[in-house]
Parts: sequence; structure tokens; C-alpha cells
Amino acid sequence: MQTLTINDVTALKKQAKFLSAVSPSISSRSQVVNGALNWKTTMQGVNPDYLTIRNWPLKEGIPFSENDITSASKVCLLGQTIVDNVFTPGEDPLGKVIRFNNIPFKVIGVLSKKGETAFGQDQDDIIIALYTTVQQRITGSIYLQNIYASAIDENSATNATDEIEKIMRASHKLKPGEEDDFTVRTQAELINTFSSTSQLLTVLLTAIAAISLVIGGIGIMNIMYVSVTERTKEIGLRMSIGARGKDILLQFLVEAILISITGGLIGIALGITTSKLINVFLKWPTLVSQSSITLSFLVCAITGIFFGYYPALKASRLDPIEALRYE
Repeated sequence: MQTLTINDVTALKKQAKFLSAVSPSISSRSQVVNGALNWKTTMQGVNPDYLTIRNWPLKEGIPFSENDITSASKVCLLGQTIVDNVFTPGEDPLGKVIRFNNIPFKVIGVLSKKGETAFGQDQDDIIIALYTTVQQRITGSIYLQNIYASAIDENSATNATDEIEKIMRASHKLKPGEEDDFTVRTQAELINTFSSTSQLLTVLLTAIAAISLVIGGIGIMNIMYVSVTERTKEIGLRMSIGARGKDILLQFLVEAILISITGGLIGIALGITTSKLINVFLKWPTLVSQSSITLSFLVCAITGIFFGYYPALKASRLDPIEALRYE
């Protein structure tokens, strides 16, 4: 259901005390064409406040003016991805005319590079135009899809949210008890949602890692049991010439730890290599911290001790005479 209009934007600008900037937003998706080159992208119609709200400076060119809004000028700002895909390397896009949905737009500026969001969305794959132009020449709709706003400062965010809800309810003539026909989302809510998702993934990965450790530990225990069985005569011989039980225990514990740490080293090498490949091919930023490597070594050592202790204890309690007779 579409309920947002430019009247809501006007009401917010006039009545809100905790807002520093407000911008309408309406978007359309189509092909952008420059000569023989084309690219499917999104055009977002906004007002000049949008760049301030998004903290998005221009790399080159000039911003929109109020006269452009009034006249619904066919001018636009390009994201860096658009420049890379519809212009030849080294070509200056400023002043050039591109076509979006078969409508010509003059390029008056290029946006600075923003990169990808935390969810992997390319923020530079966008064309910024005026909302009046998009409404009148592309969508033909009087309704807006979103309204962007920024609070005067961080401490005013909660007050700004409450103020927006009151102004919007009054603008839409909603009576007490009636449900809102709009939704107010804040960056704090988005951050909380992302944090919850990250925590869920962390728990999931921790559970998978724990299962892997248990399976690996059982493997180490089986290897040590086989080793003790195959070397029973050697254990008996060592005990007969003076080796104590704690010496045998220490010997097999060290072997178990070495097996575990060797596996850990291989895992660390694979992890670092995989993170590098992800960074190179998928362009996702990755970081392998020194603390995580140190923690991996500690976990490997503890795993080796925990799962290797019982086979080592069994070896240390063998009867030397029975061990020497073992076939």
C-alpha cells in the first residue's frame, strides 16, 4: 500500500524540530544506455538533502539545485559502478547524455565510491536523479516509496523518531487507536537486526566447530588406542629398564598434542588461504587476527590433552611383564 506523498515531506520539514534534513525517495529499475554500452541499474529520485543524509559527497561535478526540482530537470548523478560499465576507460562522464528507460539525462556529477553494504549490496550501482523528474517522466506516480531523514544529532534520534510518527499520523489524519499506515525504521534498528543475525551465525558456527572438535578428538583417541596397542612391547621394554608410569603418560600425551596441533596448523593455513581467496575473487573484506590463531593453538592443545589422556593413562598402567609377553 502506497501512502507517502510529498505533502508528508513538507509537513516534516515545517514541523519537525529534531530533523536536520528530509528527502523523498522514489526509484525505478531499467537499462541505462550510453552509445553501444548498457547496464541494468536503479534510478533513485530524491532532493538535494539526500546526499547530506547519506553523507555522500560528490567526487566531481555539481549537486542538484532547487530550480532543478521545480522544473523537473533531466539531470543526474552517477555512482562509480555506472561510470565503470557505461563509459570507456578514461572517458569523462560529466556533461554527457545517457538514456534511462529511453529518456535522456545529462550527467552533472559523479558520486564518491561507497562500496558494498554489510549485506553485499553494491551502493555505487545507482543513478541519482530528482524525485520530480522520476515521478513525472518515469513512474507517473504521485506516491513516494520512502522518505529519508536525519536527526540533528545522535542523542536526538529517539525524539526524532517519536516526532516523525506524530507528524505522519497527523498528516495522514489517523484517529487515536488506528494503526499506522507507514513504518519508521532507524539505523539503530537495522544495526540491532544485523547484530542479531551475526550472533545467530556465531552460535551456529560455534556449534559446527564444537561438533568438528568432538569428531576430531574421537579420531585422535582412536589413533592413540591403536598406537598403544601396537607399541605394547615397546612400553613394556621401557618400563623394564626404568621408565616410570608418568614418563609413559607424558610420552603419549605429547604425541596426542602433536597430532592435534598438526591438524590445527593445516586448518589455520587453509583458513588464511580461503580468506585471501574470498577477498580476491568476491571482494569481501576479511581479517584473520593474531588472537584467533593463538586461540586455535590453545584449543588444539586442549583437545589433544583431553582426548589423548585416557589412552596415555592406559599405557602408563600396563604391567611390564604382561606387556613384554604381548603378541
